[in-house]
Amino acid sequence: MSKGRASKTAYIGARLLDPATGLDETGDILTEDERIIGIGPNLFGGSPPSDAIVIDSNGLCASPGLIDMRVQIREPGEEHKESLRSAAEAAVAGGVTSMVCLPNTEPVLDDEATLEFVARRARLQALTKVYAYGAATKGLAGKELAEYGLLADAGAVGFTDGTVAISNSQVMRRVLSYAATFDLLVIQHPEDPALAGTGVMNSGETATRLGLSGIPLEAEIIMLERDIRLVEMTGGRYHAAHISTAESVKIIASAKSRGLRVTCDTAPFYSALNELSVGDYRTFAKLSPPLRSEEDRQAIVEGLKTGVIDVIASDHSPQDQDSKRLPFAQAAFGGSGLETLLAVSLDLVHNEQLTLLEVLSKLTCVPADLLGLDAGRLREGAPADLLFFDPDIGWKVIGDKFRSKSKNTPFDGRPVQGKVMRTVIDGRTVFKASPHANSA
Repeated sequence: MSKGRASKTAYIGARLLDPATGLDETGDILTEDERIIGIGPNLFGGSPPSDAIVIDSNGLCASPGLIDMRVQIREPGEEHKESLRSAAEAAVAGGVTSMVCLPNTEPVLDDEATLEFVARRARLQALTKVYAYGAATKGLAGKELAEYGLLADAGAVGFTDGTVAISNSQVMRRVLSYAATFDLLVIQHPEDPALAGTGVMNSGETATRLGLSGIPLEAEIIMLERDIRLVEMTGGRYHAAHISTAESVKIIASAKSRGLRVTCDTAPFYSALNELSVGDYRTFAKLSPPLRSEEDRQAIVEGLKTGVIDVIASDHSPQDQDSKRLPFAQAAFGGSGLETLLAVSLDLVHNEQLTLLEVLSKLTCVPADLLGLDAGRLREGAPADLLFFDPDIGWKVIGDKFRSKSKNTPFDGRPVQGKVMRTVIDGRTVFKASPHANSA
């Protein structure tokens, strides 16, 4: 784009959806360079500006681009599983315009230099916006606290030890207290590692039948209950990642009712699937936390309906084929989630469990507010990060066609409904769907 001349684009005839304000009506959007400069019904009076590129949206839904607050990128260190480039390509194909990566790279994101390296590399891709969490403890070892103030100044939007829980209660107390002095968010993977042990799937009848060691519900529940007590002690800001059990929903609801600064997310894996997806040792369904019972899945949906669960995140955990094509007990945990985030979340709309605006709020404005990002809204002056989608187009998930290097998805072969047609970042179209594609 030329720096000397403004570039305007008029998107006409879209169904405008802004969950932050409840906007849901047919209208137009005008962008100039990187910002939205006009939005609303009959914005142009039938005549778009003569100096604008005109794109007819043909009734597609237009919403803020999705904000995915839980992504493992694998770069630096494990680029054979995923790179910033492949993750960004997968993200924009999934309608994600901002994603936040976990610090469990090699080296760990526990100093300013590594954090700035990721930010610099992400900018070179010129695709989705990439933010990062800083490590809560140095080396993710759960012992010595990282330098939160310096990392926050370098761009860290929160602090977490990623896929491992901070299991030492005294360390977690210090993490919450230290973060609270800067009003920073602490994100926990709530699973007691001693109780989870060497388990590989949800404890219960299915695990017993398959002869696999189980991870009890209590591993998540006990860690959550302990953390809530520590939040009460410290006044810290706490976010529980990918909750998966009925009891977890109750614990979070109780904490919120007491006025504690507690939030949580879940992933589409836990609202759409249960432990039966493991089937005959399907390693693509080996996730952390594990897929739970049907009763737990229904409770997660209910938690989304009532608003106890604030955010839906992809929990994108890419693995290479060598890590997944192993006996179930030896296979790595994790599933690819960026390219199915919208479509599987829309199941909640098609099943009449949530409205379209309610689902979009958990994917846009709510994570933006939690993380303090200038994103997630359709309004004048906002970044022109836009998603155009058709909620009714059906297609089949085929992992081998993913843009991600990781083809392991527990949704492989699943029919879904809702397709990303165009993704716009800072006013530039970075993804446009093929009109005839019916799988991905």
